[in-house]
Amino acid sequence: MKIIKTTFFPAKIKKSNKPYKALIGVGCNIGNCIRRFKKLFLFFSSHPKIDVVQTSIIYKNPPFGYLNQPDFYNTIMVIYTDFSPFELLNFLMYTEKKFGRKRSFKNAPRTLDLDIIIYDNLKINKPKLIIPHPFFKQRDSVLVPLALKDKIEAKNL
Repeated sequence: MKIIKTTFFPAKIKKSNKPYKALIGVGCNIGNCIRRFKKLFLFFSSHPKIDVVQTSIIYKNPPFGYLNQPDFYNTIMVIYTDFSPFELLNFLMYTEKKFGRKRSFKNAPRTLDLDIIIYDNLKINKPKLIIPHPFFKQRDSVLVPLALKDKIEAKNL
């Protein structure tokens, strides 16, 4: 377990006038994950339908599920968006593909993994999308960055 800080992680960036708030879980364990997170941050920041308002530290931690793979790097991003939940899901899946994600098997190593953890106060339970994310309260890969994000947010008030 290791906590990493970079230029964009953690950061409290700006306010937004977009209507919907979402918490996005970000993971990677193939290639230069730190550089990929920076590119993801810049990609999201340049998109007209997304405002990145805050990021957490990057948390390096062991894999779960399929264990014969490198450690994961995880972070979270708080965004405001014009996307509906399903539009956001499609955009995140497009982004994963753009960043080289291949889906070979469940819990396989990946160049980028993006999950909608929370979207406003919505509860959705559909085959392709469950919000809030059903396992986020059991995953250190979300809980550790989330806990440290809140400390950063409190310091900036």
